[in-house]
Amino acid sequence: MKKYTVLLERNAERALLELHRSDMGLIGESLDALESDPRPPGVKKLLKHEGYRIRKGKYRVLFTVDDSERLVRVYRIGHRRDVYR
Repeated sequence: MKKYTVLLERNAERALLELHRSDMGLIGESLDALESDPRPPGVKKLLKHEGYRIRKGKYRVLFTVDDSERLVRVYRIGHRRDVYR
């Protein structure tokens, strides 16, 4: 099975680098897992936004999946109270 490419947009990458080291590790593991399974157990389809979301503690990772290009585009990473705004 061919892996997906995970692409972080500039905003998501900046938000990831601003996190505490332990939170960064948790989210980094989730991003790595998206390469082999872009829709892992627990992922939710978003209603008001495009794509999907993963919960990791108090943080959320918002992303879209393009199956034809085998590309996962992470467009937002943030605290649960701010990420959907």
